[in-house]
Amino acid sequence: MRTSNPALSEKTFNNLTATGDRMTINGAVHKSFLLIAILFATAIFSWSSAFPEGWSEGAAPQIPVWYLPAGIGALVFALIIIFKPTTAPYLTPVYAALEGLLLGAISALFEVKYPGIVLQAVLCTAGVFLSLLLAYQSKLIKVTENFRLGVVAATGGIAIVYLIDFGMRFFGMNMPFIHETGPLGIAVSLVIVVVASLNLVLDFDFIEQGAERGAPKYMEWYAAFGLVVTLVWLYLEMLRLLSKGRK
Repeated sequence: MRTSNPALSEKTFNNLTATGDRMTINGAVHKSFLLIAILFATAIFSWSSAFPEGWSEGAAPQIPVWYLPAGIGALVFALIIIFKPTTAPYLTPVYAALEGLLLGAISALFEVKYPGIVLQAVLCTAGVFLSLLLAYQSKLIKVTENFRLGVVAATGGIAIVYLIDFGMRFFGMNMPFIHETGPLGIAVSLVIVVVASLNLVLDFDFIEQGAERGAPKYMEWYAAFGLVVTLVWLYLEMLRLLSKGRK
């Protein structure tokens, strides 16, 4: 079982022993929706802080000074959860809250430049999530070994490109095509959105496999955390794709 999500890797279930309650699909689903609700709540709070007098077209957002520390904190908690899954029941709600604060600020910046884009990105992300979930449950999409290998390889390639682009920014350069708004730039973003979407299928399979293997109960939180990580990535890529189309 493989997934390109760093939180939900092939080795996650190795050497796990459940001595009490076991992981269930329903438990992981409920916890996933709880984390999404927390993320939404803090994102709305961050959005409201950016527009204290309400959003209006052309208004400059007052981005809170704590949005960057919130993003750093989310990354730190995510790394702790990934390397020590037993902390998931306690740290995943904190991660979701901090990630929501960051996404609310990022969304405000995009909304000012491209009015209406945030609602479009949210609806697109939700639509992709529900569509793939139904396709997976109805067996329209089967997670074969080749499917896993293809998605993992594509995701790894995207990660390498983003790391190179991050390094090039220190020298005042950008990776070609990633930030361009022409047809090729849009095509690149569309491919990335597709890959991010397919990672959701691997996450669904990971949750199902965990329940079948009788993983410990705390793995429900860990699996929910991994699913939220993918959804956050997909939402950000949706924002990037839609903004290119607006340009």
